[in-house]
Amino acid sequence: MEFSIEQLNFEYASHPLFRQFDLTLGAGITWLRGENGAGKTTLLKLAGGALSPHAGRIRVDHIEIHAQPLAYRLLCYYCGGDTPQLPWLTVREVLDMHVALYPGADPEALNAELQAFHLLPTLDQPVTTLSLGQHKKMQLSLALALPVRLLLIDEPFNGLDADAVAYLRRQLAAPARLARQCILLTSHLDPQLPLAGTLQL
Repeated sequence: MEFSIEQLNFEYASHPLFRQFDLTLGAGITWLRGENGAGKTTLLKLAGGALSPHAGRIRVDHIEIHAQPLAYRLLCYYCGGDTPQLPWLTVREVLDMHVALYPGADPEALNAELQAFHLLPTLDQPVTTLSLGQHKKMQLSLALALPVRLLLIDEPFNGLDADAVAYLRRQLAAPARLARQCILLTSHLDPQLPLAGTLQL
């Protein structure tokens, strides 16, 4: 698989971030590094379709984000720290909504991740009642279970207990996953994973 960015331009009103930015990644894990404000989260959001570039092309394999936006979004998942803006939904309803959006998603695979992160008892709670750590685990359960080609994870270890960190590292480092997914993650600390590369912003 191949993820590519060509001639990307993006800026905030008073803060230009990317000018003619190019990037090509294959399967495996790339560690995105940089100081606060360097654009790490912005780049993940651009790659995931949560933000639109001012110019440039973003592709997964041969699917370009503007030419085929729905097809592109079905190939990627952005796992950030944002709380879902759906406070009336339960955890189960949020998860079911995501599974319904991704053809080929396996509910049993998701259940296995929820069990590993000890989230099964929370399924009928409103999503707003989750702690920061539980919310992160809910997003990571989706990230690990959904059948996507591009996985974008912002600070995956923040808010996790030691057992959850160890489990996440094992799952991300699984050889079958590394062979089929391009994983781009940010972390202020060494993620201690088998890296395909490091990208400094």
